[in-house]
Amino acid sequence: MGWLFGKNKTSMVSPEDALPGRAARMAVPARHAVLDVPPAPPYPEGSEIADFGLGCFWGAERVFWQTPGVVTTSVGYAGGYTQNPTYEEVCTGQTGHTELVRVVFDPSRVSYEELLRVFWEAHNPTQGMRQGNDVGTQYRSAIYFHSPEQEKSALTSRDAYQKVLTESGYDKITTEIAPAGDYYFAEQYHQQYLYRNKNGYCGIGGTGVSCPIGLTSGEA
Repeated sequence: MGWLFGKNKTSMVSPEDALPGRAARMAVPARHAVLDVPPAPPYPEGSEIADFGLGCFWGAERVFWQTPGVVTTSVGYAGGYTQNPTYEEVCTGQTGHTELVRVVFDPSRVSYEELLRVFWEAHNPTQGMRQGNDVGTQYRSAIYFHSPEQEKSALTSRDAYQKVLTESGYDKITTEIAPAGDYYFAEQYHQQYLYRNKNGYCGIGGTGVSCPIGLTSGEA
């Protein structure tokens, strides 16, 4: 079982070398432990979805469930090749997935641009295949957009944040920005982990550089 440790956890696996996975999906809790709403669809009419990868999804999910206007959150795996992967498989680097937070939000209460600000400021998006001491492709920074409008906002916010990061001495942003694909719910024990485990590990830590949210609308 040499695959258990992966070949190179900081290099993306190719589709042909990725683990095959399985047809069976993970069971999803009926209610969000904090927000007391279903974490799985169908979602309330008018709500929208935002997908963010910003390191270990335990702390990342908490950042978003605490954000006003968010309807529900869940953690899972996306951006890779393996069907319905397990956490242990993702940790090998042989699935191609990143740890993801799916954010369902009410756009009348919080904008996608505001969620982008939360995303950028909650982690260091310049670290490539890692986040702090967490190393591997599963910890890469990522935005998976669900519409052309989300794509435009993500790219514009990235460029605006790059400017202030560069002024503060940081390197180039390495965040993957791509269309949303398959999203696989993580195991139940990962969902709202830091609510259930008050002293659990949280690897989330930003740069301390504020994101100029006003620029995400394209203002010069």
